[in-house]
Amino acid sequence: MIRAALTVEEALEGMKALEPKIKNYARLVVRKGVNVKPGQEVVVQSPVECAPFTRVVVAEAYAAGAGHVTVIWADDAVTRLAYEHVEKSYFEQTPEWKRLQLDSLAQDGACFVFIEGADPAALKGIDPAKPAAASKARNTQCKVFRRGLDYNINPWCIAGAPVVAWAREVFPGDADEVAIYKLWNAILHTARADGQDPESDWELHDAAFEKNLRFLNDNRFDYLHYTSANGTDLTIGMTKGHEWAGGKGKTPDGHPFFPNIPTEEVFTSPDRMRADGIVYSAMPLIHHGNKVDDFWIKFEAGRVVDYDARVGKATLASIIDTDEGAAHLGEVALISKNTPIRESGVLFYDTLYDENASCHLALGVGFPECIEGGYDMSKEELLEHGVNVSSTHVDFMIGTDDIDITGITPDGREVVIFQNGQWSWE
Repeated sequence: MIRAALTVEEALEGMKALEPKIKNYARLVVRKGVNVKPGQEVVVQSPVECAPFTRVVVAEAYAAGAGHVTVIWADDAVTRLAYEHVEKSYFEQTPEWKRLQLDSLAQDGACFVFIEGADPAALKGIDPAKPAAASKARNTQCKVFRRGLDYNINPWCIAGAPVVAWAREVFPGDADEVAIYKLWNAILHTARADGQDPESDWELHDAAFEKNLRFLNDNRFDYLHYTSANGTDLTIGMTKGHEWAGGKGKTPDGHPFFPNIPTEEVFTSPDRMRADGIVYSAMPLIHHGNKVDDFWIKFEAGRVVDYDARVGKATLASIIDTDEGAAHLGEVALISKNTPIRESGVLFYDTLYDENASCHLALGVGFPECIEGGYDMSKEELLEHGVNVSSTHVDFMIGTDDIDITGITPDGREVVIFQNGQWSWE
């Protein structure tokens, strides 16, 4: 039986039916995502096009006891105009008012909600060095804000909401209303927010991480070996005292929160000087509104020594050239192909979603929580222990359906971790 295409009228009716689920999703972001404390400042960064959903998030934040909510708006079109008309040198400094805004909010103990919704091609044709400079400036000059996120001092959560240009990319050929409706359904499903009680569903989801974390942390692998039919053949060494994490995060004083909704990954920070071999991408990378696709990266002694891309090589170069740390790995993440995102068959063209459909690596900064005593270490001490330091962190997906990953213990024992894109016990 062939079902007729969804009509605009049906999509609009469907959106009305989704309103209670969208409200539950907003509540999930507030109560589980950042887990707002009574009286706490909540900061919401959002695209202007997501204003209706943002208002729901703000209402849920106040309902959860927030002392005050600050909303910081952004707009793809305005951002593009700035990059078109302003010289690169301007973006190498974050304006003082922006530094004061972000640093003071972080200093006062705010939690941060980042609503993710962008046109994947927003900056197509823009010199990638400009957004790279702006990102580097913000990450190096807004020091209190950046440390608050890097060290999980300030609870934070990234969660998606549709914008029209994004929906068009994910569901080409559909009317805008239909594409938005489909994208909302995909977001709610992959975030496990389409059931009757998303908060309870997330507690169950979080518990499912424990088996994989226990296995990895008990084995304390010395290095991992990745192979795939596409040519990937890469070894990545682990730091001494590394810890795998996943699911729920915690502030240094033990306050739980979920940095990503959705999340399917377990991850750690490898030894920044111990990566050798070549790795091929499994999915496109969207970075600052520019696409990088069909690319490979070669490592020697932990550092990128060569790379190429069929699409977006200049953008890939801008990532690797950000600073010295951007040419080293800060994260390895393991994700089975048996997840709602991968099984949906939807390519989201957004890293928040696509990284949770595929094993991935990240160039740039590593995580203090991924090494014993990391929260008490300075950046210099983290570097000495092998955890990467950088002003950027860019995930790229490498998990093909046939990827195999073997862990090698310090005594030379080989343990199959992944086989054909899934955990060996799946």
